[in-house]
Amino acid sequence: MIAFMCWIITGLIVGLIARAILPGRQAMGIANTIIIGITGAIVGGMISSLIWPAWVDDPSVDRMWPGWLMSVAGGVLVLWAYTAFYGNRNLTNAG
Repeated sequence: MIAFMCWIITGLIVGLIARAILPGRQAMGIANTIIIGITGAIVGGMISSLIWPAWVDDPSVDRMWPGWLMSVAGGVLVLWAYTAFYGNRNLTNAG
């Protein structure tokens, strides 16, 4: 249960930072922000493991900041793709 809450909090932080970095208005709620953040953290982690595979084998506290940076970079990438695909459409009123 604690791991689940950590994913939600991390997703919220990464999603909010990504929304602050990406220019323009993103029409989405808190749930979508968390989902974008979690997805971005996963994408950033996969990119990071491809670039620096040794960090996956030896995680330490002094190397956490690159993981956060890559999570935010992944969040920006996922948010950019989300806004490019959905734009400013209101999906609840689509019909």
